[in-house]
Amino acid sequence: MSPSFDRFRPHPWHGLSAGSDTPDYVDAYIEITPFDAVKYEIDKLTGYLRVDRPQGSSALPPTLYGFVPQTYCGDEVAALTPKATIGDGDPLDICVLSQQRIDRAEIIAPARVLGGIALLDDGEADDKIIAVLNSDTVFDYATDIKHLPEAVLNRIVHYFGTYKQQMTGDKANAIEVVGSYGAEHARDVVNASMRDYAKKFPAGDRRQV
Repeated sequence: MSPSFDRFRPHPWHGLSAGSDTPDYVDAYIEITPFDAVKYEIDKLTGYLRVDRPQGSSALPPTLYGFVPQTYCGDEVAALTPKATIGDGDPLDICVLSQQRIDRAEIIAPARVLGGIALLDDGEADDKIIAVLNSDTVFDYATDIKHLPEAVLNRIVHYFGTYKQQMTGDKANAIEVVGSYGAEHARDVVNASMRDYAKKFPAGDRRQV
């Protein structure tokens, strides 16, 4: 008997799975690549990519960037972020490192969770999970964020600490980098975001976004 399949394209946030071996491994849905000068975000209603804005500076995303399906940053995620009172109301963001050039978005990247960056966006928890492409043997040695070169992590932190700054300088930066964390805490964040999702979108009642 042939395996089941989706007759129609599933919604990337609600129709895809976070993966079969969470929280150590997740399936990341990629929205933008390190070669995109435009920031794309999932349209929460249709599931298609929507043009959000051109990147605010000459800096490009340092990694593949997207989100973990069927996750939500709500109260439980916020409780894990110092100074945050609420989550940002979006799926959990993830950065996926690969030594190969991957220059297309709207793909599923099986990833191994190494750690993350705790961010506040106007006071809301906006974590960025750091992971590596699980099939990339160059990163076989890495099981925690501390195994990555310091320069790699610094580049990711700098990008997210500055990517919303206005080039004109007439608006304060809404992003505050709280710090980074290792694999154990990252797994807690993944689990919390999955619980937040289950509470926000109970099974059989996931029409409201």
